[in-house]
Amino acid sequence: MHLLWTTALWKTTARNVVRTIGAAAIAVAALASVPAVDAAPQAVGPFANLDGWWGGAGRLRFKDGKTEEVKCRATYFVEADGNTLKQTIRCASPGGKIELKSEVRHSDGKLSGDWKEEMYNISGTLDGAVTPRGFRVAVKASETALSANMDIIVKDKRQMVEIQFFSETLIGLTLLLDKG
Repeated sequence: MHLLWTTALWKTTARNVVRTIGAAAIAVAALASVPAVDAAPQAVGPFANLDGWWGGAGRLRFKDGKTEEVKCRATYFVEADGNTLKQTIRCASPGGKIELKSEVRHSDGKLSGDWKEEMYNISGTLDGAVTPRGFRVAVKASETALSANMDIIVKDKRQMVEIQFFSETLIGLTLLLDKG
């Protein structure tokens, strides 16, 4: 992510922010790719048309009123039935980098999965549901009290992601991702 943290903010909150962003980013990568679901039953799962590269930018909002630019890229690997998605998301800023990997499973309109941030060795779970416009998901870290809720809308080759953090330092993250 392209986060332009100040030196003081980085020194005091970097690990918590990276954990929070890491959880959010993995969920974004894993779940932002779920397309809107039609009322008609699908022959294949909701991930069927998502494999490939996605990238984009957005804005991170802090509780102290500051905002930061964010840039991410994600690669999705979809299993043949379209019900399992594996992905890697990489984000970088002048102050640091994160690399997240996850696997998300779909069954009967429900989503579940696991994620891990490779550089800081943070992991957790995610769960949610497919909605008429995309999906809603909750992300939790195993080692911390980190959690976030997300709403993701997918239209054609564009994803809009809105994340609400439950954090001491962050309020939210808004991203627009395009399929490359």
